[in-house]
Amino acid sequence: MFGRRRRLRIETERVTLRPPAHADYQPWADLRRESADFLIPWEPAWAPDHLTRKAFAQRVHWAARSEAQGTALPMFLIRRADGWLLGAITLDNIRRGPAQSGTLGYWIGRPFARQGYMREAIRAIVHHAFTREDLSRIEAACLPENQASRGVLETSGFKYEGVAQSYLQINGRWRNHVLYASLRNDRRGRTDAG
Repeated sequence: MFGRRRRLRIETERVTLRPPAHADYQPWADLRRESADFLIPWEPAWAPDHLTRKAFAQRVHWAARSEAQGTALPMFLIRRADGWLLGAITLDNIRRGPAQSGTLGYWIGRPFARQGYMREAIRAIVHHAFTREDLSRIEAACLPENQASRGVLETSGFKYEGVAQSYLQINGRWRNHVLYASLRNDRRGRTDAG
């Protein structure tokens, strides 16, 4: 079933967003390993088998199944100039019906941080979500002290909405998160007066 469906690709100026494939294992494992100190403070605790081929294969199967079922769009960021894996972005928890919403999560390898790649990816996947998936709201959350993540969300059009107490376990501890959202027809801060 998964093999017959054409896999989604989203192109930006410098990056191709596409689902993970089994052949991505070694670049993924190498990038996660070399970026561990950079990523671990912001992520749920890594399982003991996090970097194994078997765990990665399970991720690939989950990605294909989730995309086919319409519940998530797990995508790798591939630099178009040289084919390097930069990180990943996932539109997850896609809810249909009256909600028409999803939750955004992402990570980028240390060598590629603060170069605008994630901003490109966020803008592209949000555009896809609003125009192709017919979603109305994209939510994202990050730790309050994660200034880089807050900055990329804000410069990608997300607006601060508040704080969620004990939102996720990060690196083994329940942590508060700041909440952001991007709305397809965002009227926040606008007025019809005048």
